[in-house]
Amino acid sequence: MITFSVVTITYNAASVMQPTLDSVSRQTYPHVEHLIVDGDSSDHTVELAKEYKQMSDNAENGHVIRIKSEPDKGLYDAMNKGLKLATGDYVVFLNAGDCLPEADTLQKVALTAEAGDGEERPAVLFGNTDIVDERGNFLYHRRLQPPEVLSWRSFENGMLVCHQAFYARLDIAKKLPYNTHYRFSADVDWCIRVMKEGERRGLLLRNVHAVVANYLEEGQTTRNHRASLRERFRVMCVHYGFFKTVFKHVGFVFRNMRK
Repeated sequence: MITFSVVTITYNAASVMQPTLDSVSRQTYPHVEHLIVDGDSSDHTVELAKEYKQMSDNAENGHVIRIKSEPDKGLYDAMNKGLKLATGDYVVFLNAGDCLPEADTLQKVALTAEAGDGEERPAVLFGNTDIVDERGNFLYHRRLQPPEVLSWRSFENGMLVCHQAFYARLDIAKKLPYNTHYRFSADVDWCIRVMKEGERRGLLLRNVHAVVANYLEEGQTTRNHRASLRERFRVMCVHYGFFKTVFKHVGFVFRNMRK
């Protein structure tokens, strides 16, 4: 059976993390490893995580909860710690405030991962994303939607798959840690590199055809919007070339002006 490593990065996240924990806890799919990587929080984040672990142990739902709390060098350093700790077949990052939308979400993803005779499991499993508030209430569908057929070139048109809806094969992900020189867009760079490696190996990228993540509206990149856009531009130049990236961004600006 396919196993999932769900990695949740936290830092003083006690006010928003309970919906995240609840959404993983209620998954009917049993082969789940939930890693909570905390940056040495000073609120009661770690206490909530420990209560969650105890409840999960008592529930005997097949889930394995592991907690690591220590100072880190930022979000992507913490994500790299999560990659090192993970042991599943696929890894997904579901940070504090983000949720799995339905109790059978991981079941749907697992079914999509099943390979045919003589076929390797896909490099990436991906789906749609809804935007929610801090209580997990639906706000709107994410504007960018994943295409039916995804490749690393698809991200020329923006990050069409939300990071929280991107399930990467762990054997690939472990060899491609997040570039911690980026402060806001290492997730974009990482997703592209994972897809490139999948293509190099001749592996599929498979659409789940379902909403697989609820994303908390106010994130780090939202609060640092301009800096994030500048950094994302640099990431795009690295992967797609300067002139193609400029051309694409001129098109984005023109379309926004017409709206």
